[in-house]
This record gives sequence, C-alpha cells and structure tokens, in this order.
Amino acid sequence: MMAKQKNPLASALADFFSSDRAQNIVVNHGQVSMDVSAEHWQDVARELRDEDRFSFEQMIDLCGMDYLSWGEAEWDTNSVSHSGFSRGVAGQGPGRFDWSKRPQEVFARKSHPARFAVVVQLLSVKHNFRLRIRCFAEDDQLPILPSLVEVWSSANWYEREVFDLFGVAFEGHPDLRRLLTDYGFVGHPFRKDFPLIGNVALSYDEDLQRVVYKPVEIEPRVLVPRVIRADARTQADFSANSGEGKK
Repeated sequence: MMAKQKNPLASALADFFSSDRAQNIVVNHGQVSMDVSAEHWQDVARELRDEDRFSFEQMIDLCGMDYLSWGEAEWDTNSVSHSGFSRGVAGQGPGRFDWSKRPQEVFARKSHPARFAVVVQLLSVKHNFRLRIRCFAEDDQLPILPSLVEVWSSANWYEREVFDLFGVAFEGHPDLRRLLTDYGFVGHPFRKDFPLIGNVALSYDEDLQRVVYKPVEIEPRVLVPRVIRADARTQADFSANSGEGKK
C-alpha cells in the first residue's frame, strides 16, 4: 500500500502509478525513491519522461546493486575483549554463502525481494525534481532487465558498466559488451562474492610473446574493515570526554 506523502512529487507518483507498477514510494532526507516492477520498468520510465507533471528528461546516473549479505558485518566487533581486538569471524559475510543459502533470519527483516537491482537517478529541469527509481531482477542466477536506452540515450554506457561489473544483462541494449574489464575477464568484480584477489592473474610470457592468464596463486583471506566498536575502552574514553562520572 502506498500512502500519499506530503512531498508533492511523492504524492503525484502515488496518484499516477498503480500499486502493481510502482511500490515503496518514500521520502528520506528530501530524496524521493520508488521501486518499479521489472515487468513495467520501461513503461514507467517512459511515462516519467513524457508525462508533463513529471518531465524527467535527464537520466543522470544508473548503477547496479548486489544485496548479498547486505547490512551484515563478518567480524565480531561488539563483543570484543577489554584488552585486545577480536579477530573471530562472527557471521557469514560476502563470499561465504550464496544467495539461495543466505541467513534467512537476517534477510527476513530486509525489503529486498531479490539479490540484484538497478538504481537510476533522474532529474527534471522543468520542475526541479529529483527522483531515484529501483528495479530488482527476478532471476538471481541470470539477472535480466529491460534496457532504458530507448528512453534515455545516456543509459547506454551505464548499462554496459553494470553488465560488466555486476553481470546484469539488459534486454534490448544495442551493444551490450564489457566496458571496464579486459577481454576474456572471468567473473564480475563488483559482485559481493567475487574474490578480492580475483580469479586469474596475467603476465607476459617471453616465449609466447603475449599476455597469458593463469590461476591466482594467492591464498584467499578475509580483510578487516574499519569499524566503530563499543567496548570498554571506547566507553571509558567517551565518559572521560563527556564529563560523565564527574561530581
């Protein structure tokens, strides 16, 4: 159910589009966002461009999203000891499980019906509106969405980039080829389960006088992200700086 928002653009979107075509119209920090079903992705985009009340004549960005282990931290940071840093793996982070075997107790709380999505940023110069629309690919194994090149020509290279880095294919794209990776590259490097060391290493072979690909010999490892911890030391520093405990 889409409740009307106080924001004029959000209200117009809720009035114009039926619930089977657009969902989750929300306003967050003044930014209006809307989810669009894959079946109506092209039609809704075309109406957002042509309908006078919207007039989104410019598509300023298009990017891919991989929600594998979204919102989950792999390293145990909340229950670290007083004297040292815990390096124990607390959960299953990216690359340690596939989408079909994701932790259901975590993803049951998320509003992500599928693993891969495409997010588009639109601009209406006429009305000074900005809108973010998102569409989920229904098939996680072979994510496919309709191309928006016919609606906004600027989508051409953006969709090629998403295809290259996330492996999302765009049906109807006039020239869907990799854009950033090398010829013969294996995999899609922006997927959460893509190894940080890559799948292959390339080097120049003096005998063959050409570049050759070989399996990576580096042993996979998990990197420690920068995190904010709530342990005894940080609590003590906070209390001292804030004046807590002083009479």
